[in-house]
Amino acid sequence: TFVCNMCRHENDVPDDYFCNLDMAGKRLDSEMRPELRNGTVEFVATKDFIARQPAPASFVFAIDVTWNAVQCGMVAYAAAAIKDALYSGSGLPAGVRVGIITYDRSAHFYSLSPSLDQAQMMVVPDIQDMFVPINEGFVVDPTEARHIIEPLLDALPTMFANNRTAEPVLGAVVQAAHEALRGRGGKLIAFQTALPTFGPGSLKQRDDAKLHNTDKERTLYEPQDAFYRDWAIKLVEAGISCSLYLFPSAYVDAATLSQLSTVTGGELYSYPAFEGGRDGRRLMADVRADVQRAYGGSAVLRIRTSDGLRVDEHYGNLYMRNHVDVELAGVTSDSAIGALLQYDGKLDEKQDAYFQAALLYTTSDGQRRIRVHNLAAPCTTLIGNMFRSSEVDTSLNLIAKMAMSEALTSPLKGIREKLTDRCVQILSAYRRNCASGSAPGQLILPEAYKLSPLYNLALLKSPAIRGGADVPIDQRIYHMCLMRQFSVRKTMDYFYPTIAPLHMLAEGEGVADEVTGVVALPKLVRASYSLLDPAGMYMLASGGSLMLWFGRQVSPSLLQAAVGVSALEQIDTKMHSVPEVPTELNQKIRAIAGGLVPTRAGYANVQIVRQGMDQAEVQFASLLVEDRNNDNMTYVDFVCAIHRQIQVEARPKGPSEPKWSYH
Repeated sequence: TFVCNMCRHENDVPDDYFCNLDMAGKRLDSEMRPELRNGTVEFVATKDFIARQPAPASFVFAIDVTWNAVQCGMVAYAAAAIKDALYSGSGLPAGVRVGIITYDRSAHFYSLSPSLDQAQMMVVPDIQDMFVPINEGFVVDPTEARHIIEPLLDALPTMFANNRTAEPVLGAVVQAAHEALRGRGGKLIAFQTALPTFGPGSLKQRDDAKLHNTDKERTLYEPQDAFYRDWAIKLVEAGISCSLYLFPSAYVDAATLSQLSTVTGGELYSYPAFEGGRDGRRLMADVRADVQRAYGGSAVLRIRTSDGLRVDEHYGNLYMRNHVDVELAGVTSDSAIGALLQYDGKLDEKQDAYFQAALLYTTSDGQRRIRVHNLAAPCTTLIGNMFRSSEVDTSLNLIAKMAMSEALTSPLKGIREKLTDRCVQILSAYRRNCASGSAPGQLILPEAYKLSPLYNLALLKSPAIRGGADVPIDQRIYHMCLMRQFSVRKTMDYFYPTIAPLHMLAEGEGVADEVTGVVALPKLVRASYSLLDPAGMYMLASGGSLMLWFGRQVSPSLLQAAVGVSALEQIDTKMHSVPEVPTELNQKIRAIAGGLVPTRAGYANVQIVRQGMDQAEVQFASLLVEDRNNDNMTYVDFVCAIHRQIQVEARPKGPSEPKWSYH
């Protein structure tokens, strides 16, 4: 027999799994069985875990070809991005097939059968009764049909160059993708430029400036109707995820459309006022990273804990029809789910607590598997041990996901106050239990959480929850979705910018290591304007975007070596990458720019900012978290406010004091 470490139940060992024990009571075959020696192991699923016959995944690219999409250049860049993703680098995951749809007021399907000489387009104008008019050849192997797919993608911008239709029927395309991929699973990658005002799922313009920065603003965060959520649930049931690429030039109701990605385990991308020269290469890099990474479909995640603990809530892009199983129509190497644990009983300090995350999914080439992560953690009665083992980056990621979940039901002002209160409670608990003997006027922070006030301030200043009426609703929703879908690493890149000085590079800085390829960065600068030298140059990286800042007093010789001009006025602010100049400094700057881009992004635009000269400096200054901006205080003032409240919490209980505010 064996005793389950989760429920403590005694079970019989199956005959085919029996093995004798050694003198230490350990199985003789423990080193030969991966599940007995590894914390993470993957099994091929048995028939008990296969509800329907698994099939290789199919990716359907749906491109809005309305007048606005053609004029802004989105159609050309989307077609080029798809072609690049299919036939460059590592290519699609093993076994993935592809299909292509274009749409305006009608939907256009393409037969890509390798036996054809060229793609055949079939139009479905009756979008109220949507169907897929192609039985064979709609989804194909991209390698076998390369001679069909490449000419089609190249021709799309010309085919629709004179299109005057303005209404993209996204709802009908979702229905078509569901019909086409039902029974096989896969992914819908949709490129949308405008509010869908025609056909199934048509929406109304509801943005009202009078509601901005009021308690009623949260009504704009809720879906306008149930159409897209209902169809997102149908996509989940069919094992179809959705990545949604938005190119808004006006209000597109991202709160409603984003249901397609948040419910199905997909991701949301946004390129406001899309401009090919500025955003095209970033779009291509995003699409390539999106479709080339490892992919699994029809996934179900279950998190188990040992006695005394239970999973209270799950956060992220997911769907749950019960309180136990997390359904993910698609799962990638970047998928991130947060789980909040609750005490359900008393833990025994002498025994470990156990956790298991089991993911049942179908690989891209159609194999059903179960991936299991097992973890044992010691229990303690000393809160100091808990603080020493804590991880502030992971904590903030979960706290941000929880805040986004509350945004639909609570005013943002209340959420901001709750976030600050939570920070105070964490640090007060440490002061009360681990540093009670220190002087009352001394701020004591746990080593693991010493950055907690800084990260909390960064969260308060983020476009997702900061105050003020200057954040468009669609952009606020987009940033909320980012926090729901971000991994821990991406969260850190997003909240606090990396600022590298470029004007005093040492010999080994800005040079890639010959073995690892990692670029050596100079000593970084904290995110405050007061720390920037007006005679210097700095590269700022935040959330995958780059800004190259020039101080007003930068020397002509430094400018010449860096970008090939001798005066700030001569710099072309419309360029979106560091120009190539045959100097050592220029090579180092371009290497640092590449090193600061997140690995999976592959490319980021470089925005030029000249001190006191460019409007872009306002955006640059808003990213300097430690300064007073974004409707909030400086980092120093915030820490002082946190310290005062910790002192209030530490005082002997007496008459209630007025509640503080971070304003």
